[in-house]
Amino acid sequence: MSKEAKLEKLAAKREEVLLGGGAQKIEKQHQSGKLTARERINALLDEGSFVELDQFVVHRGTYFGMDKTVAPGEGVVTGYGSVDGRLVYVFSQDFTVLGGSLGEMHAAKICKVMDLAVKVGAPCIGINDSGGARIQEGVDALNGYGEIFRRNTHASGVIPQISVIMGPCAGGAVYSPALTDFVFMVNNANMFITGPQVIKAVTGEEVSAEELGGAMTHNRISGNAHFYADDERECIAQIRRLLSFLPSNNLEGVPVIHCDDPAERMDEMLKDVVPDNPNQAYDMHDVIMALADHHDFFEVQQYWAQNIITGFIRLNGMSVGVIANQPKSMAGCLDINASDKAARFIRFCDSMGIPMVTFVDTPGYLPGVAQEHGGIIRHGAKLLYAYSEASVPLLAVITRKAYGGAYLAMCAKALGADMAIAWPSAQIAVMGAQGAANIVFRKEIDSADDPQAKRQEKIAEYEEEFSNPYCAAARGLVDLVIEPEYTRYYLIKSLDSLITKQESRPGKKHGNFPS
Repeated sequence: MSKEAKLEKLAAKREEVLLGGGAQKIEKQHQSGKLTARERINALLDEGSFVELDQFVVHRGTYFGMDKTVAPGEGVVTGYGSVDGRLVYVFSQDFTVLGGSLGEMHAAKICKVMDLAVKVGAPCIGINDSGGARIQEGVDALNGYGEIFRRNTHASGVIPQISVIMGPCAGGAVYSPALTDFVFMVNNANMFITGPQVIKAVTGEEVSAEELGGAMTHNRISGNAHFYADDERECIAQIRRLLSFLPSNNLEGVPVIHCDDPAERMDEMLKDVVPDNPNQAYDMHDVIMALADHHDFFEVQQYWAQNIITGFIRLNGMSVGVIANQPKSMAGCLDINASDKAARFIRFCDSMGIPMVTFVDTPGYLPGVAQEHGGIIRHGAKLLYAYSEASVPLLAVITRKAYGGAYLAMCAKALGADMAIAWPSAQIAVMGAQGAANIVFRKEIDSADDPQAKRQEKIAEYEEEFSNPYCAAARGLVDLVIEPEYTRYYLIKSLDSLITKQESRPGKKHGNFPS
């Protein structure tokens, strides 16, 4: 065969792969409001940067007519490219080829880019759009999922792993996203272990795919997803923005960009953001954005467990993780979901070397039989474990209430805060003044001529003696008591002083994270 003929053969084989399932199926994908696998990769990566791997991999199936079935690219596009000039690895399932179903060689392609991502220390992004396991390949398909799950686990804490749900993701396929760091979901995509038909057959319950496992269901109710987007373009923009806050691997160092927002900038709004009435709510988002570079805050899991806030800001150009109680939701109480949400975010930031700032305003743990029976003890312990385990710079800002065990759980000095900063409005105590006065001074109140007046007198006495930042500061449990408008300056100064922080821990294989 001549050189020209060989080149023509290469071009023909490449053209077959690039066409995927064919023009009709591509058109059907577009009519569904979805991009193709390659279009998604091209939209995500910097223009012209994508290098495709394993274009010509083919399956080895022979049963149920697979010996006569051609599956260009094996139903998944894999390779590497760049986002804002930084290397990333990516795989994108091709729904136009056998419904994007996963078989032995489909999984092998995914595993190869995962292995390469870990070897070179680059984020790995998986775009899911698949009908599930390829039934015709039986146990080989199941084994493929297992190979992916093991790699997800070994890569955890080494590189950022991002899952993107842009179509169906069902059965065993859901566990790879669950093992990754962040899950993005697009409207009309869905994710569930057992679908509506199976549920109806087994339990008699009738539910739509959207209600069961739609994007907003997982963002708002289950907490399985971290980001929601109305369409694929919006989702891709969110992914690129997230990557800008993250290092490429656990050894690279936290990203720092040029910042022209002065470190000493003061926001007068912070003077009055905390209401005089201790029971009045305010929005902690206002505090976070006032302090962030250019008032820019990228929130993670904004729809789920809204009584706690997680996300990323920059302080003087440096990426910083934020954990904050939200007084506007459940008065900022900690509960099962809030504990899970915060603990996992803390562990991610710590694994990637990202410093964290915690904003504290919580009256305690949410009381109730449902919380106790639901396991608030073991779930709440996750938050204690995550902060105690963390070795990155940890800063805490107490804006108002910091009561009881919840005070400890929100990055108290005892759990490892390197710098605890309090505003004059901080109330650091075992419990609120009203409850404490009723217990500590009960006899005096009951025996008084005017119990109500005596109660108010004792509440004021307790607030003066204990429910303020100065008792904790006197014991070194608060490092700084500052005017609120100076918070940005002191946070940046503190981060600068802690950037070389190092801690050694007892040698062990690993800890046993609370269930």
